[in-house]
Amino acid sequence: MADDKSIEVEGKIIAVLPGTMFKVQLANGHVVLAHISGKLRKNFIKIAAGDNVKMEMSPYDLDKARITYRMKDANPAPRMAPRRRY
Repeated sequence: MADDKSIEVEGKIIAVLPGTMFKVQLANGHVVLAHISGKLRKNFIKIAAGDNVKMEMSPYDLDKARITYRMKDANPAPRMAPRRRY
C-alpha cells in the first residue's frame, strides 16, 4: 500500500482489540478497524488507547486501515522525580 493509491489519514485509538487490531476514530468521527504494520511489530512499538496514529487506507475499502506511525504526544504528562530517603 505504499504506492500513490493509498490514502493517508490521522486518527485516535479508541479501543484495543485482540490480535493487534484497533478501533480508530478519524477527525470527522468515522470509526475504522485498523491493524499495525510490520515495521511497528518488528520494532515492538506499543500502541494504547488514546494514542494518535497515522494510517494508510485503501480507497476501495474505507472501513479498514493499516497503522504506520504512532504520533508523539505534544504535551507529555510531567514525570515526578523519585523521592530519595537518606
